[in-house]
Amino acid sequence: MTCTLGLRLSQLTAFTALFIVPLTLKAQQWDTIERIETTSSRIATSSEAKGYVVSSISDDTLSMLSFQHIQESLNYVAGATVQRGNGQEYLPALRSPVLTGAGACGGILAAEDGIPLRAAGFCNINELFEAHGEMAQHIDVIKGPASALYGSNAIHGVINVVTPDTTYDDGLLVFDYGSFGFTRAKFRQGKDFGENADGIKSGVGINASITRDTGYRNDESVDQEKVNVRHRYENQQLLVTSGLTYTHLDQDTAGYIEGFESYKDEVIARANPNPEAFRQATSFRLWSKLDMAWGKGHALSVTPYLRNQDMRFRMHFLPGTPLETNAQQGVGLLSQVNFVISPQFNIDTGFDAEFTTGDLLQYQQDATVGSPFLVETIPTGRHYDYSVDATLVAPYISVNWHSDAWTFALGGRYENMHYDYTNHMNAGREREDGTACGFGGCRYSRPPSGDNSFSNFSPKFSFSYDLMSSMRLYGGVSRGYRAPQATELYRLQRAQQVAELEAVTATNVELGLQGFAESGQYTLSFYSLRKDSVIYRDSDFFNVSDGKTWHRGIELGVSQRWADKWQFDFAGTFARHTYEHSQVANEVDIKGNDIDTAPKLQFNTRLSYDITHTIRTELEWQYVDNYFTDAENNNVYEGHDLLHARVSYKLSDTVTLYARINNLLDANYAERADYTTFTGPRYFPGRPRNVLLSASFVL
Repeated sequence: MTCTLGLRLSQLTAFTALFIVPLTLKAQQWDTIERIETTSSRIATSSEAKGYVVSSISDDTLSMLSFQHIQESLNYVAGATVQRGNGQEYLPALRSPVLTGAGACGGILAAEDGIPLRAAGFCNINELFEAHGEMAQHIDVIKGPASALYGSNAIHGVINVVTPDTTYDDGLLVFDYGSFGFTRAKFRQGKDFGENADGIKSGVGINASITRDTGYRNDESVDQEKVNVRHRYENQQLLVTSGLTYTHLDQDTAGYIEGFESYKDEVIARANPNPEAFRQATSFRLWSKLDMAWGKGHALSVTPYLRNQDMRFRMHFLPGTPLETNAQQGVGLLSQVNFVISPQFNIDTGFDAEFTTGDLLQYQQDATVGSPFLVETIPTGRHYDYSVDATLVAPYISVNWHSDAWTFALGGRYENMHYDYTNHMNAGREREDGTACGFGGCRYSRPPSGDNSFSNFSPKFSFSYDLMSSMRLYGGVSRGYRAPQATELYRLQRAQQVAELEAVTATNVELGLQGFAESGQYTLSFYSLRKDSVIYRDSDFFNVSDGKTWHRGIELGVSQRWADKWQFDFAGTFARHTYEHSQVANEVDIKGNDIDTAPKLQFNTRLSYDITHTIRTELEWQYVDNYFTDAENNNVYEGHDLLHARVSYKLSDTVTLYARINNLLDANYAERADYTTFTGPRYFPGRPRNVLLSASFVL
């Protein structure tokens, strides 16, 4: 194993040497940070973001891909891993193992147009299906707790789906048709009203998609609709951009298949052991972003927003398959002020706030099937029924200085999260009617009503140095955190009556090199992130926060064009993720073990060739290394290689046709591999070779 990993690391180093040298030969001024003001800064003129990188998946790349699941696009970001579940479900990783568990979604902040999709204490592991990635202008990724703009839930980074400004005179109509009953229609149209006699400019626009997918596996399907509406108002002093997003998902879900390498059996792979499973979800967000400038370059951005979500799904992965319904309604404010003190010195500061009401009900209608222990300890009726009022306040500041070659940013963010929890049924681990379960009590435990507060300060320091006009060195030290999620505090098990949890904290150190040229660019990053007070469920099934983990790795991203016809893109990572605390699992102390579902080497390579100025071809190779599927490191998934082929044909200035073959070699693989002591190996099987055709019309 050591020799193999050494060889793979040497291959990654070879990629570095091969592409960094040519890119430094012919240079231009190319700043990929400043243009992305919705992710790295709410104000485009701020220089606070120079010490870290925003990875961006462009509109052209997204059009060529036309992903059926957002996981396909995030493969293009070094250090990002998304394991697709069934339908629109997934489990994410960003400089981390694949995150699982009740509060795992708190490790990565998911946003649309800079606004978090969920409130900080009420995340959902699948929440990116509530963003309109199918019609995004670009998808941006920040890795690690780098920016003072983001607090709780951004320990491992931020994934931000940026929707287009549709308030100008442009339009688009796209039809997708694919294997296994996949169809989708996408529509975009805007109207620019120009400037009136009072010097006011305005415009409106819409961005919409409808998806239908009957699925590869038995009794699965996805019906999904998404729409963005946008309005723009501007005069000489003020720009107000307002947006509305609505999404709806109606999904019939297929669960895990079981048995060692069962994904290699076509009959088993298509089977659905959980035909009763489903997920129904709606989301609504309304926001208005006010931008204004005054004086000698001072700028202000203020964004109030309103958010509403509700979801129902069958918990097919639990004994008794209970039904969960959850909802949240809230309002919030994001702000930033950039004070320009001198040409070299400016200050970013702001205040973010949010108030959210969330509720959750877990209910089981039918008696549990299984062993006498399961039947007795998992009763019918309500398991949990609670509501939580959450208040978040977060001031932050960043002091920025830059010269011709150097840029420094020093600042921090203070955040206070307060939960007011109300239990709507009897406390403890009895049945809903108050009678006791056998074997010592019921599985599910409900704490009495109460309050919890968490306060954290996260300092940030970053720098960049222009080694030459074509190359810059960047780095920094930062602290991240996340407050415990409501489900970790109030959704207890066994004898635990109160969860005394601390906020998860992380210390990140990063050093990187970026190069820019007319023909392409590269980014090479080294990072080490240590997490403390990691929340997990111990051998007594108590939620505790005394875990420690260590995440370190090397990332390389390359985009290189040559001979005017060839394009090479590479995103790769070599990383190690380990447990750093003692915990006995099945008589094994896991300290020093690799965290399960954490492949060491992953990369995505794309090679494109322009046959003519109207015909473009692309071949993609996706590699996932083998990885352990249990914390004891006794079980392994072998990894996989996938090839995808694409071609686009521009018939005219307004019509483009696309054809794509996914899983070109028809490989048998698992989107996700897992292991439990109850089931043994289990998998979400990947789709066999499939085709997607598209026709795009510019209106």
